[in-house]
Amino acid sequence: MFAGDQNGLQGDPRLKAISEAIRVVPHFPKPGIMFQDITTLLLDHKAFKDTVDIFVDRYRDMGISVVAGVEARGFMFGPSIALAIGAKFVPLRKPRKLPGEVISESYVLEYGKDCLEMHVGAVQPGEPALVIDDLVATGGTLSAAIRLLERAGAHVVECACVVGLREVKGQHGLNGKPLYILVEPRQQINCSAPSVNGVETCRHDDLILGASFGSPLNPTSKSD
Repeated sequence: MFAGDQNGLQGDPRLKAISEAIRVVPHFPKPGIMFQDITTLLLDHKAFKDTVDIFVDRYRDMGISVVAGVEARGFMFGPSIALAIGAKFVPLRKPRKLPGEVISESYVLEYGKDCLEMHVGAVQPGEPALVIDDLVATGGTLSAAIRLLERAGAHVVECACVVGLREVKGQHGLNGKPLYILVEPRQQINCSAPSVNGVETCRHDDLILGASFGSPLNPTSKSD
């Protein structure tokens, strides 16, 4: 589901502002990729606050007790959402980042494998959980996060991302869990913005409410 498809958020100017606050860096980290840089969203206080507020408004009355953030950019939004809805924040980290006993879940990337880990005992059986990340392209990482939480006994209510592809859920299903996304990439790129440290930067022109780390050049460039 996309925020802009909801009756209460159709035409909401906050969604356009959130999308416009995300910088697009062409050909980073390799040729053919249009990198969706959310760090510029974090620099915009109002857009950042609006992003968190939209998520909080959606989840505050769902009884969620766990907000699980996917490393690393899920950590940028998850804690604020968790605090606002009265939930705990659980970091899902890459291998060998957490001390102590962990439970792990592997997933397949375009050119290999990766793994998410969580502390044993971080969630209790039956706890309602929300999975948060900055963006989703193929759904592989979110699916691994769902499996990890469910192996620990949690009940994953929904996954949420700031940016994501409209076709992700139809292609991958995310283990049957709902997916909520704020914005998707626009089709036209305005590259008139000045370069930053010699790197050409762009912002999207036209908004398609819905999102992706990928791009018109390579819409599935992100492995998750």
